[in-house]
Amino acid sequence: MENGNIAFIAGHARLPEGMAAQSVFNTLTVTAEVDRKYGVILQASCTLATEHGREYIHHLLRGYSLKDSVEIILKAVETHYHGKAKNAILAAIKDLHIQFHTHFLRNK
Repeated sequence: MENGNIAFIAGHARLPEGMAAQSVFNTLTVTAEVDRKYGVILQASCTLATEHGREYIHHLLRGYSLKDSVEIILKAVETHYHGKAKNAILAAIKDLHIQFHTHFLRNK
């Protein structure tokens, strides 16, 4: 797919002790395909151990704009995700938000 208006960005955070994904990764990564102009998350994924968890994060984040306050996205995760990786997911989303603003809003 070639579309100059879509960017791929990633946010990272440390995983808590004792998680299944920690045996493979030391950090949790949330990745997103984002519309550069509007900041809307088109696709999202993360390095959770289960496919179900990764799909859930995709559906939870899709449609939010990284141009808006990150608090809106964090509230959705706080409300709907109740797994052990919640804090790591929240931290990775904050980093994702920073990465978007650093690369696509501050350069204008």
